[in-house]
Amino acid sequence: MEFKVGDIFNIHSYKHDHKIHRSWDQAIYIDQTKDYAIFGNYKTLVTESDGRTWRTREPAIMYFSKDNWFNIIGQIKSTGIYYYCNIASPYIIENNTIKYIDYDLDLRVFPDGSFKVLDRGEYQYHKKIMNYSKKIDKILRDELTVLIEKVRNKEYPFDKETTKKYYEEFKRIKKVKV
Repeated sequence: MEFKVGDIFNIHSYKHDHKIHRSWDQAIYIDQTKDYAIFGNYKTLVTESDGRTWRTREPAIMYFSKDNWFNIIGQIKSTGIYYYCNIASPYIIENNTIKYIDYDLDLRVFPDGSFKVLDRGEYQYHKKIMNYSKKIDKILRDELTVLIEKVRNKEYPFDKETTKKYYEEFKRIKKVKV
């Protein structure tokens, strides 16, 4: 798909049962590589499935994988770049909305390169009640391993310079001080 730098999208995260999980009201298109579509946002309104809302607190550069079952959010904080990685289906875009299925497992990566797998209990619970197939379960576990290897090897986009570069581009596009 062809997009223009600065195009604005919504983001919708669903669960395996196709129910909306969370939505973001803005993601600004920055770039596209062979493997990822890259967006940025800041102080974006987030709406939870129960109707609660909140705003993101720091600028973020989001990498939506075209082929892998994960997306990566580089969070720009005063203490460094943190990454929040969702194990999720590859994205699709419909009606200016980025859509994907969130599969609970998350990976939190700290500025020093250390990481922690999050939400294993939630994954096991949803796997049972939403009847994840053995095939889906294997894909998700394998993709978590791929993601961890990317972090350990400081592969794109975990090399930090990549996220810094896209953050500068995001600020240029927004034309505001963030």
